[in-house]
Amino acid sequence: MQYVLIIHEVADYPAWKKVFDGAADIRRNAGERSYQVLRYENDPNKIVHFSAWTSIDDAKRFFESPKLVRIRAEAGVKSPAFIYLEQLETGTL
Repeated sequence: MQYVLIIHEVADYPAWKKVFDGAADIRRNAGERSYQVLRYENDPNKIVHFSAWTSIDDAKRFFESPKLVRIRAEAGVKSPAFIYLEQLETGTL
C-alpha cells in the first residue's frame, strides 16, 4: 500500500472540512482508499491528512492537478507539504 501524508494550515477548520467532505467522491475515484484527519494539539488550524492510495502515481496526479489546486484555494489551505510514502511493514501490538 502507498500513503500520502499532507501537513497544511487552514484558515478555518469547519470551512475546510466541508470542502474536504464534499470532495470524497473525487478522492475515491482518484485512488484514495482510506484516510485519517488529525490536527496539531496546540494549533486547531494545523491539519494532517494521512491517506492510503492505490498508487503513488495516482496520488501525485490527483494532488498536483490544477483542479485540486483550485479546491485547496477554495478551502483556505495554506502551504501544503506532501510526503509520499511506501509501506514497508505493519503490525499490531
